[in-house]
Amino acid sequence: MAKGITRERLVSAALDVLDDGGIDAVTVRAVARRLDVQAPALYWHVRNKQELLDEMGTEIQRRVQEALGGMSASGDWREDLRRYARALRAEYLAHRDGARVFSGTRMTDAGLLRAQEPWLEGWTTAGLSLGQAVDAAQLVTSFVVGFAIEEQERAQSTTGDPRRYDLEARDAAVGEGAPLVRA
Repeated sequence: MAKGITRERLVSAALDVLDDGGIDAVTVRAVARRLDVQAPALYWHVRNKQELLDEMGTEIQRRVQEALGGMSASGDWREDLRRYARALRAEYLAHRDGARVFSGTRMTDAGLLRAQEPWLEGWTTAGLSLGQAVDAAQLVTSFVVGFAIEEQERAQSTTGDPRRYDLEARDAAVGEGAPLVRA
């Protein structure tokens, strides 16, 4: 292994590359340059870009868990889901294309999966079936991923052409026949 490269340093460098250039800039070569090593040195830790993205997504989820303070259930599953959604969104937005990185990745830390147990237990104790609790968590995760992807895309798209998401232009195109859409 070259120059003390650890999985943690690798993921940190990959997140820096992500923040600087977005998901399209994240390559094993770009991360290697950031770490001042040759790309083959990183293959001790990740076999390919997908494994790198898996590690990045896992780190993002780890930070979500840290923001939630260990993910203990409060007894109010609705409030827990709101708290989870807010933490998830905040962490996705903390990184350029953060939601895109997380989307479709596989968690590489089983501890993060086990950390869901207290929430699921609390929600089933509160009256949800296990299926409902799992569905609720997955639905909120999927919703926040999609919402954050759209939110980040709009913010990034307007830097090139501010008219792309111009609400006044949209309202003019809609016309007078849809006052609720224009609201």
